[in-house]
Amino acid sequence: MVSTNWRTRLGAWVGGFGMPGGFDATSGQRRLKGFVTSRAHVNALIAASGPEMNARARWLVRNNGYAANAIESWAANTVGDGISPNSSISQASRKDAVQRLWLAWTDDADAEGLTDFYGLQRRAAREVFMTGEVFLRFRPRRPEDGLVVPLQVQMLPSEMLPLNHNAVDGNSNVIRQGIEFDRVGRRVAFHFLRRHPGDSTDPGLAGETVRVPASEVLHVIDPVEAGQLRGVSRFAPAIVKLFLLDQYDDAELDRKKVAAMYAMFVTSPAPDNPLAPPDEEYEVAPGQVVRLDPGEDVTVSAPADSGATYEPFQYRTLLQISAALGIPYGYLSNDGAKGNFSNSRLSLIEFRRRVSAWQHSVMVFQMCRPVWARFMDTAVLAGALRLPGYDRRRAEYLACNWLPTKWDWVDPLKDANAEIAQIEAGLKSRTQAIAERGYDAEQVDAEIARERDRERRLGLDFRRPGSPAQAPGVVDPNADQNASDQNTQDQNTSDPNQDPTQDTAP
Repeated sequence: MVSTNWRTRLGAWVGGFGMPGGFDATSGQRRLKGFVTSRAHVNALIAASGPEMNARARWLVRNNGYAANAIESWAANTVGDGISPNSSISQASRKDAVQRLWLAWTDDADAEGLTDFYGLQRRAAREVFMTGEVFLRFRPRRPEDGLVVPLQVQMLPSEMLPLNHNAVDGNSNVIRQGIEFDRVGRRVAFHFLRRHPGDSTDPGLAGETVRVPASEVLHVIDPVEAGQLRGVSRFAPAIVKLFLLDQYDDAELDRKKVAAMYAMFVTSPAPDNPLAPPDEEYEVAPGQVVRLDPGEDVTVSAPADSGATYEPFQYRTLLQISAALGIPYGYLSNDGAKGNFSNSRLSLIEFRRRVSAWQHSVMVFQMCRPVWARFMDTAVLAGALRLPGYDRRRAEYLACNWLPTKWDWVDPLKDANAEIAQIEAGLKSRTQAIAERGYDAEQVDAEIARERDRERRLGLDFRRPGSPAQAPGVVDPNADQNASDQNTQDQNTSDPNQDPTQDTAP
């Protein structure tokens, strides 16, 4: 023990206390004398502070306008209308059957029946932002329930998995913060509470837990440190400033309210019967007239105006909060007057990079892919899908691309021209460009082909000369005559449903 303390003191001296040129970050001198840190692992910190931090984050979202706006902005940008799958099955008829069944099942996906699957994505994004994690449990259903695929997904908040549940199971598995691990460190089960610990409207079963196999649970979490088991709220570095700024704004509102009031106090000559003392203290009200006893006097404070310091103080504080939350200032405060177009565009590009990374590494990997795999397995087993050789070709059938909601263009004309130039220069494909907008290239091409066919039959052409849809500067000299002939042929066709390109002669 003495040797350990001696090494610690020596290491501290070499690292910054005494050696010239050491790390200032480890110095114990005047500037950093009060900088006391903990060497505890993030799991220990979450176990000690997680419940209180989550409670404060939820309070801020419910009561603070900036916090509520930040979380809604995050959910709208990460999920939007939904991150949808695009199956990679090569056979068009099978792919169409899978996509149609998926679209029908999304309406039945929520076990609570409050939203569809894409609504669950939005709720999951909000929960992960607010408490750092959320749990999704697969709930198989019976055929008589009438679902297109007998499967639903139940969302469980972070509080449903107790952080203080640590034990060693009878089979030598270790339970840490409600998660059960086997001897090689794999997650094998989750020990959920049967009822929410803070929901007093749910009687009975308080504190009782149920073991759910890990294969039936999705743990959506954005870990920030290696070995982390549970989530950390994104509000963690901003909670103090959000709360204090809220108090400061309340004080400013009360000060303005008092300063705006006008009251008169009248002192009259001594009466024969002095006024009885009031039961309650006087409260100042606008236009108030208060009669006082002789000798009484009132001094009313004249609060000083905050002057020109209020706005810059608010701005700088909100900048720190936006940096802590990872949300652009304009998205946090809805203040579009602080930045010019170029600055707003740069911050938007940076924000979208962060969102895109989170979409693919967290939402798609931890939620979308497992739900898609369970949906496909259940649909095949229930007979809702017929995919030959599914047991042998499962990986092939499960392959798909997840397409987030397209980003809105900041400068539509310039962005579109830049994308067209990249396609024409061979720097990107049309398929890639269409996928970046959240659409399926094959579906878009099929729709374009149908439109071109309809335009040809009706003698219409909305493509401007020189557009990518036509060769530059090429104009068909027989276009008018072809359109006239086509209109004549359409009028002579007796069956309106018959293909006009087919011969109508018997």
